[in-house]
Amino acid sequence: MLARPPAFLYKKNDLCCERVPLRKLAEKFGTPLYVYSATTIRERYETLDKAFRAVPHTLCYSVKANANLSILRLLARLGAGFDIVSGGELERVRVARKSALKKIVFSGVGKTAVEMEQALRAGILVFNLESEGELEVLARCAAKLRKTANVAFRVNPDVPAETHPYISTGLREHKFGVPISAARELYRRASTHKYLHVAGVSLHIGSQITDVAPFRLAIERAVELIEQLNEDGHTIKFLDAGGGLGISYQSANPMDFADYAQRYAEAITGPFKKLGKSAPHLLLEPGRSIVGPAGALVTRVLYQKQNGNKNFTIVDAAMNDLIRPSLYGAKHEIVPIRLSNPTPPVVRADIAGPICETGDFLARDLDLPASAPGDYLCVLDAGAYGMSLASNYNTRMRAAEVLVEGTRVRLVRRRETLRDLLQTETACL
Repeated sequence: MLARPPAFLYKKNDLCCERVPLRKLAEKFGTPLYVYSATTIRERYETLDKAFRAVPHTLCYSVKANANLSILRLLARLGAGFDIVSGGELERVRVARKSALKKIVFSGVGKTAVEMEQALRAGILVFNLESEGELEVLARCAAKLRKTANVAFRVNPDVPAETHPYISTGLREHKFGVPISAARELYRRASTHKYLHVAGVSLHIGSQITDVAPFRLAIERAVELIEQLNEDGHTIKFLDAGGGLGISYQSANPMDFADYAQRYAEAITGPFKKLGKSAPHLLLEPGRSIVGPAGALVTRVLYQKQNGNKNFTIVDAAMNDLIRPSLYGAKHEIVPIRLSNPTPPVVRADIAGPICETGDFLARDLDLPASAPGDYLCVLDAGAYGMSLASNYNTRMRAAEVLVEGTRVRLVRRRETLRDLLQTETACL
């Protein structure tokens, strides 16, 4: 049983992150524990960057995928820009690397006036607007501060993507974006505001997409719009192609990331080149594809139980630590962090957590070598939308996070305490 390289591999029967056994990390920092490979993050960023070397571009890492400050700082040092969706994410980028504020794209359907003013003061690169109402609020904020805002509209190309419906965003029935048919009028209105500067076109059709064909179709429609906007007298300096690259969550179905990145780049730049010398600077918003395979969640077995013919392995990680299986029906590969010799019999069981919900599970009907209380399991490909979606449901403390590079281990988030959870509350009655 082998985990996918290069982040997590068995060495002398111990599953390691780079050159550090996960067993040692679990014993030192406790569980549940998120572990990240710095080398994998760096290599995947550089692979994507290289795939687009033929055109001027900026990779704006999607902060919502994993917002840990050390990961943001690592990416900023590589030259990344950032895609944010809140004022809180803006502040995270500021703390990680202040100079990166100039390479931020601000997305999201519900930006508040306060958040817009924060971003205007920070001097971000561009606002991706999603409604006429948002346009008017930003115009008032920019006029109030007398600061010019670069704006793009997120257009909805009505392109279907084969992914979970909760993370598909490119169809007309979704809350995101504006109809592409209405875009020219919205750009005309934007151009009438003194402190708004029409600068780009934005789109994003969904997440965890493994077929590049929808990306090509979406860009073709965006290119047609850019040609129309140029005819209308606008100068489009940026095309934000969004993110959405998927990853393989199973060793049995490996994905050559370099090949996939190249095919993705060709799907984007093929239609893009039609614009010739007037082609805008390309912005991309990768998130999962960079950090997903770089992270894992280590958990400890608490109990084994049987209800009739159904087996359950109860572990100390729960849906508050990793909600993707419960929310999306996501199937993460789960493996023991130490291989036994001889190999124990395989047992089919649900891997479930301690939370009082039937939906609290990490996997259902999973075949794994038999384990005992105190053994450790590892949930692979948990670097994206793991810790960033974690909660304190059932008054559970969020996990610690460590970043590994070679043999170097850094605690990049300490484990929460009950005091952390309670300090913002008052018992006033």
